[in-house]
Amino acid sequence: MRAIRGATTVAENTIEAMREAVTELLDELEQRNQIQPQNMISVTFSVTRDLDAIFPAAIARARSGWDNVAMLDVQQMYVEGSLQRCIRFLIHAYLPASVPIHHIYLRHASNLRPDWSLPQTLHTPQPVVESKV
Repeated sequence: MRAIRGATTVAENTIEAMREAVTELLDELEQRNQIQPQNMISVTFSVTRDLDAIFPAAIARARSGWDNVAMLDVQQMYVEGSLQRCIRFLIHAYLPASVPIHHIYLRHASNLRPDWSLPQTLHTPQPVVESKV
């Protein structure tokens, strides 16, 4: 089982803006990770307190194959000065350990995790070789 993170932002709290952003985010997720909904165990979406026009899970559930994925919408904890109008996800899925994970951060959310802008791979510890010098 693997976990994939992602986030995006919307310009305004409307159904249309949220639908566009969530669709873009999930399209990118599926494309970059070559993931199929049948491999997903669950998806948790969180939104900042300034977004309440529609549930992101309702948008995702309308996608082909996503209607059988367990999904939950929650409100992101508010921290003063944090990114506004942000939608995040945490997905648990069955993916081979050898496959790199691409965490998806779009729009202004790309500032949240610039370190995850490249594929994430599992690091296998290398054996320590003692030098006899």
